[in-house]
Amino acid sequence: MHFLALLLLIPVATCTPTSNPVDCSEVYEKGYGHNGVYNIYPAGPLSPIQVYCDMDEGNEGKKWTVIQRRKDGTVNFYRGWDQYNTGFGQASGEYWLGLETIHTLITRKNFELRVDMEDFTGAKVFAHYQSFSIGSEQEGYKLNLSGFVDGGAGDSLTGHINFPFSTFDKDQDAYNGNCAQAYLGGWWYGKCHNSNLNGMYLWGSSAYGQGINWSSWKGYEYSLKAIAMKIRPS
Repeated sequence: MHFLALLLLIPVATCTPTSNPVDCSEVYEKGYGHNGVYNIYPAGPLSPIQVYCDMDEGNEGKKWTVIQRRKDGTVNFYRGWDQYNTGFGQASGEYWLGLETIHTLITRKNFELRVDMEDFTGAKVFAHYQSFSIGSEQEGYKLNLSGFVDGGAGDSLTGHINFPFSTFDKDQDAYNGNCAQAYLGGWWYGKCHNSNLNGMYLWGSSAYGQGINWSSWKGYEYSLKAIAMKIRPS
């Protein structure tokens, strides 16, 4: 048989590129089932982002991508717009994922939000929202959520719906002053807040409204020990 004809009879393996996970649910689907830091690629294969994946809480493979975590006060969260936009901290410890990355994530799928909280006595509660999204930077990363489910914390986030994100150097709140400056954080402030999860890390008692507050659980003069904001596909 002619050599060319022999070549035509040889089967050719088709190579398909390995898809990159865009969130922790897709990390889990690839066989990684342990809590920890993983790379995700919400903006494409050339833009890896490190996140902490919570593989414990979840059902049907829908695992949580942590977008904010506080636990020991090692990272300063009183920062300007540029850093809240791009993110800061380390996924292995305390961090803020970044508004632009969060927005990119929620344009890929529909997400829900869970906020886990712990006080300094070891008590743990959560608040769950069955729908969560934020607008584009042009919209000020305006907050949208619905479907509150109480896990003992009460609801201190619904009151922030439709407010854009504010920092001390980019005031987008509805107050005649500057909520971010007054309460030492970056958040979806209105007039000014029911929750302040990016406030100052303090050990229990705090000046009014300046700590890591979730008012429906601990009021405005108690700063929480640990917080994790995390999202998963809904």
